[in-house]
Amino acid sequence: MRRSIPQPMPLLREAFRWLVVTVALAVGALGFVVTSQAQGVELTSLQALRADAALTLDYNARLTLTPPVEDALRHGVPLYFVAQASVYRNRWYWRDERLARVTRSWRLSYQPLTSSWRVSLGGLSQNYPTLAEALAPLSRVSGWRVVEADKLESGERHYLEFSFHLDSSQLPRPMQIDVGTDWKLGIERSLRLE
Repeated sequence: MRRSIPQPMPLLREAFRWLVVTVALAVGALGFVVTSQAQGVELTSLQALRADAALTLDYNARLTLTPPVEDALRHGVPLYFVAQASVYRNRWYWRDERLARVTRSWRLSYQPLTSSWRVSLGGLSQNYPTLAEALAPLSRVSGWRVVEADKLESGERHYLEFSFHLDSSQLPRPMQIDVGTDWKLGIERSLRLE
């Protein structure tokens, strides 16, 4: 009976493959870190003001689209961005009571024939010549009525929860299967009301 002695070449080949896979994973992880820092939504200001017998919300966000998201836009895939604000009354004895919830949804699309960008809010649409100009109306809102002032009881503690995100459920079905971290654009904030 002969014993088989492992040949050095297959072992070296296997070690080399393991090294290549390890380096590829490390480079991929490094690329992930770089892209996750460069993408997303940065909320520069969030204010709740009492005006005209109502609580209004002003926000300003800096929106940075990742290359895959921008590429999908340029190839005709419309994107939907959603801003949502909820006002709660703090209760110590039970779950906090939601007094109001308001939502806005924008549709952003590229028009290749006219080389323009279209932003739609409800039944209203507006065209813009550049992507930066098209992102401005949905990333900056002022005077958004959230709740009537009579619902906010004096002496009670209230807070507002705000979120702004890319709605991936509105993407075409094949794109919903594997949306990676490049498509996770959003931010959430909580604000105590005085």
